[in-house]
Amino acid sequence: MTTASSMAAANAELPYSVSWRTEWKYRFIYWVTSYPALMPLARLRYSHIPELLVKPDSELVIEGYGRSGSTFANFAFQSAQSVPVNTVHHTHAAAQVILAARMRLPTLVIVRRPLDAALSHMVRHNVTARPALAAWVRFHRRVLPYRDRVVVAPFESITSDFGAVVRRINQKFGTNFAEFKHTRENEEAVFERIRQRNRTLWRAADRPRAIAIPRGDRESLKASLRLQLLTKELAPLLKKANQLHAEILQPRECDLLTRR
Repeated sequence: MTTASSMAAANAELPYSVSWRTEWKYRFIYWVTSYPALMPLARLRYSHIPELLVKPDSELVIEGYGRSGSTFANFAFQSAQSVPVNTVHHTHAAAQVILAARMRLPTLVIVRRPLDAALSHMVRHNVTARPALAAWVRFHRRVLPYRDRVVVAPFESITSDFGAVVRRINQKFGTNFAEFKHTRENEEAVFERIRQRNRTLWRAADRPRAIAIPRGDRESLKASLRLQLLTKELAPLLKKANQLHAEILQPRECDLLTRR
């Protein structure tokens, strides 16, 4: 439980200020989006944004805990297709993955290392270490029972050989999606589309934190925050997250069969 004194102590170690309103809003959103029973609320709010909602006619679901590469994956995937594909993406909601798995829809879940993902959340959302790490654990704990019904890919595969990830999706679900050719030129073209999207969505002041591509200045901020995640108090939670990371990425027999 976050108290005013613990929040003040955390803020003293941060290069930016964290408000209790921001932190509790963050906690609430990642709690609500973990449970399919609460998804009707999202359907009411986001009915005008079809790419945010899983439906029976969704052709591919691309999800992951926030800051795990889903923006790159969606743009790279669409850039390789000869015709647009009806993808669902960017809710960062475990409930979406669960619903998609239950509906037997082609689904990709991207998994980033908990320490790196939590650092990105601290920078992007102005939250302290514990809620960022706890949200990572909740998302992946909820998704884990559906591991065999989706394709799970590590963040490193998305950023180095996304074509191979698409191949796994085709093998598992019997789809025929075109594979992204992961060349430097194609990767830069995707980054440019992300920059264009960012200029449309965010005010100039928010863009450095929001843009979903690597940035040197943001990396230096993460370096200053890393020690907050490595405290003795957070060691049990980080250990749990690392164990969950290993478990969700562990190859299963069904994965090995589809890769042959």
